[in-house]
Amino acid sequence: MFSELTKANLWLKVFAFTKIPLIFFCRPKVIALDDQKCIIRIPLRRRTRNHMNSMYFGALAIGADLSCGTLALDQVRKKNLKVSFLFKDMQGTFLKRPEGHVHFTCAEGEGVREMIEETMQSGERVNRPLKIVATVPSIDPNDPVAEFTLTLSLKKQGGVRTPKETVPSES
Repeated sequence: MFSELTKANLWLKVFAFTKIPLIFFCRPKVIALDDQKCIIRIPLRRRTRNHMNSMYFGALAIGADLSCGTLALDQVRKKNLKVSFLFKDMQGTFLKRPEGHVHFTCAEGEGVREMIEETMQSGERVNRPLKIVATVPSIDPNDPVAEFTLTLSLKKQGGVRTPKETVPSES
């Protein structure tokens, strides 16, 4: 009925509105999502702009977080697994002023898939640094304005999700 991209954007809006309003405030959009990469766009507007008319670094951090977080969550959801994840640390290198809508690309799908398999087999927490590249396609789609490295941490929570089972009521 709906495309995978439409579902991802709907999920992102609901998640942001209900769980992390600061994300909702930035109005991110999923531009591309597959097993290998995720591209998130955050528009440059009054809410995300700093006093130099470029994107505020807080909005840049949100975009970097969302690009690899959405990639990981999509892979976990497709396999119907119970895996918790969080980010342990972040490093950012700001190369140029982002003076337009910014696209955040995480192309670490294979690494995320390996992490999921490892945590499902071992049951232990698995950490891996993932690279995110931020570009402004309206100015130069191949020239990064910032590069981020976030350490993704995954841990198996339980077994495979099953439909809700009915619990017999005590009579």
